[in-house]
Amino acid sequence: MANYGQGESNGKIILMGEHAVVYGEPAIAFPFHAAKVVASLKELPSSSTDQLISSYYIGKLSHAPHALKNIKQLVIKLKKEHQINEAIQLTINSTIPAERGMGSSAAVATAITRAFYDYLNQPLSREQLLTNVQVSEKIAHGNPSGIDAAATSSLEPIYFVKGHPFDYFSLNIDAFLIVADTGIKGQTRAAVKDVDHLFEKNQQKVGQKIQQLGYLTRQSKKAIIENNPHSLAQAMNEAQQTLSALTISNDLLDELIETAKNNGALGAKLTGGGRGGCMIALAQTKTIAQAVSDALLQAGAAATWIQGLGVHTYV
Repeated sequence: MANYGQGESNGKIILMGEHAVVYGEPAIAFPFHAAKVVASLKELPSSSTDQLISSYYIGKLSHAPHALKNIKQLVIKLKKEHQINEAIQLTINSTIPAERGMGSSAAVATAITRAFYDYLNQPLSREQLLTNVQVSEKIAHGNPSGIDAAATSSLEPIYFVKGHPFDYFSLNIDAFLIVADTGIKGQTRAAVKDVDHLFEKNQQKVGQKIQQLGYLTRQSKKAIIENNPHSLAQAMNEAQQTLSALTISNDLLDELIETAKNNGALGAKLTGGGRGGCMIALAQTKTIAQAVSDALLQAGAAATWIQGLGVHTYV
């Protein structure tokens, strides 16, 4: 056992299939390495109380606010399982904004778990990692799908259908992804409820839109495997039109999406729950991606990130 440990994790992005996945259609999520979490752990031999240092709270872990209950319980679980009696100081540094659909809570749990095993100088299997992250996620979200836990600790995209095992495949497409934060918390629960209400009112019409989103997800996987950015971008644009028809978008998302396309993006759409959160755009080159990023910031985005997809080094 060392007296110090460190762990890292990345964010996640839903590329395609949000909302439709609730109705049994596929979705694609992938690791987003441009935003990450670093957790560090060290012993406090002169203290009998665990300490937490984060942008959200600094102080005794036992006094952390309710919003951090998932972190508190994860630390308690890991210390008990591994018979760690020493007080520890846990420091969390994150560039993943919370409640934006980027897997912030799962990424934090992943980084903490990795930091503990580094501290213990023990190997960490993927099964052990996901088990620990799911403990934290159940506290944070009640009944998580597991996709955030998988994507924030993965190196590959995940194609998933509700109730089926995750299907990992290679991210290898000659393009760059821009992610822009609206600065507004996503409204996932309200949006899911409203789509359900629309479905109950007109199952045939809304069902067709949901099936269309599933079709576009399958086309997107094919485009990624075949390294066809233009086909992926077309699917993104069509998905955005369908999500807007399902009332998932809002004025700021629409404005940022149009700004991206007007400044060289091949395609753009919202990502995640919608009505806030983030939007994504696809660009052919890093130069265009940077121009799109700059334009999005000027149009009111709170923050932007750029990531090369597969054939490029992450940036």
